[in-house]
Amino acid sequence: MKLKKLSLRVRIFFAMILLVLIASILIAGVTVYQYNEEARDYHIDRLARKETAIISHIDNVIEKTTWPVITEKVPLIFKDEIYNIADIHSLQINLYDLDGTLLISSKPSISNDTIHKCIPTEILNSISNSAYHHYVQKNTKNGETFQSSYAYITDAKFKPLAILNLPYLENDDFLNRELMEFLKRLSYAYILMLLIAIVLAFLLSKYITRTLKTISDKIKETRLEKQNKKIDISSSSEEIATLVNSYNSMIDELEESAVKLATSEREQAWREMAKQVAHEIKNPLTPMRLSVQSFQRKFDPNDANIHQKVDEYSQTLIQQIDTMSSIASAFSNFAKMPAQQNETLNVVSTVKLALDIFSEDNIVFSSDAEEIRANFDRTQLIRVLTNLVKNGIQAIPDDQENGRIDVSVTSLDDQVQIRVQDNGIGISEVNKAKVFEPKFTTKSSGMGLGLAMVKNIVETYKGNITFTSEQGKGTIFSVTFPKK
Repeated sequence: MKLKKLSLRVRIFFAMILLVLIASILIAGVTVYQYNEEARDYHIDRLARKETAIISHIDNVIEKTTWPVITEKVPLIFKDEIYNIADIHSLQINLYDLDGTLLISSKPSISNDTIHKCIPTEILNSISNSAYHHYVQKNTKNGETFQSSYAYITDAKFKPLAILNLPYLENDDFLNRELMEFLKRLSYAYILMLLIAIVLAFLLSKYITRTLKTISDKIKETRLEKQNKKIDISSSSEEIATLVNSYNSMIDELEESAVKLATSEREQAWREMAKQVAHEIKNPLTPMRLSVQSFQRKFDPNDANIHQKVDEYSQTLIQQIDTMSSIASAFSNFAKMPAQQNETLNVVSTVKLALDIFSEDNIVFSSDAEEIRANFDRTQLIRVLTNLVKNGIQAIPDDQENGRIDVSVTSLDDQVQIRVQDNGIGISEVNKAKVFEPKFTTKSSGMGLGLAMVKNIVETYKGNITFTSEQGKGTIFSVTFPKK
């Protein structure tokens, strides 16, 4: 899952938990590092203390010896004392001459290996060249760390007498046990802290996002066409309060804009309707005016054909008056919201009745049952079907030989579906978005109110109308409405 897809609450929760885990790991890492540093310093200091104590003990032995204090007599001077010193200080002691050859060792049996019997040349050089004539060698073998210190022992006149070597094994068992015990206790504290952090992260993320979710829900419910409620949050942070105040201000501005827009739309609708009515009425008025003017010019009471001419003029006027009447009826039907009638009818027989008024032979009807009952006004259902079939007939060109209109009624659980399909010219992509708009028509006659009125009727009965169309292949209108 991508991080961007996670909600803010989840991201805050995981961020806090991750912060605690990183802090715990860092503290544990620093603790282990600090223990290792302390262990290293401990061994260095311990070896230095032992070396100082052993040299002091050796100096004491040299002061009390009766043997000549020279390098060659060192094995005799420390023949018995070296074991005593080693036991007291719990450390192996090796004494070398100034050339690096082993003189005596506290180890009971020493190997004949030259590495043990001779000091390497580079170590001898380091001892002689250093200011304090002291050198510590550190190496690791079989997972164990060894330190080996080298220092001069001198006579009473501070003349180098021999080289003291102290092999020292860094035994970290005790420190490691202490470290593991500390880490164990620390882990318990971390687990407790992690549990507390999980609870706090959950509560804090919930608290932070609760207000944001309230604002988000309100924004989702915001609609231009209805009155929106303001957000009232009593306790919130300064940032959230600023966001809430901005939203409430936006709601006020939105309501003002909605009122202005509704007023503007109503005025614009009336203007458009008035222009359309005026335009449609002017069409029949022009021939009426011409007929009256022609009658005035040519009227002759003595004309033998006067009655015939009066009949012709009257017929023309009556025809144009009928046109104006149909225009008025069309606008009246569109403007009037059809009243819902709780009439339970057989949709199949009603559709057949609506199709009987068409004389075309290319209309084919089918249904999946003889009787499909639903609540719908009979007159309005006939009007819906008449308009859809009429559109289908007009979409088929006159020169098309295989023109066909299929009308079907189907029962879909608690819904009824009526489909009107033609194989005419279809609807272009440009015109698809305008099909249900009032006044839109692609025909040379008519006012473009038919499909708008159909949509109005269907939606009044909680139904919906959809269509699919492909240019050159035809159009399918689908009307679906509930049975009850």
